[in-house]
Amino acid sequence: MSPGQAELPKWQKIRMLRAEAEYDAVKKDVRVAYALWCVVGLLGGHRFYLGDTARSIAMLFTFGGLGVWTLLDVFFVARRVRAVNRSRRAAVMARYGIIDGPGYA
Repeated sequence: MSPGQAELPKWQKIRMLRAEAEYDAVKKDVRVAYALWCVVGLLGGHRFYLGDTARSIAMLFTFGGLGVWTLLDVFFVARRVRAVNRSRRAAVMARYGIIDGPGYA
């Protein structure tokens, strides 16, 4: 703790720990997304994992846009995982009434 900062009360620490635990339970992993991309990328499995249902269904019925979407996704999967995790963290923290700074997630 830096000088000039007050320590949080115990109930706020517990609330923060609960929020962090909930976020840890729902966050997505880049390695899992890339593994799914490798195995079921043509069928949009990595997009299903990330919650992009509409795009996943489109990839499922077009075999990944005849492979084009699948090949392009190699460059965008990590960015999409970060975006999904940012929005999930914001939702969890908002549920607990915690304002997150820009340096988190």
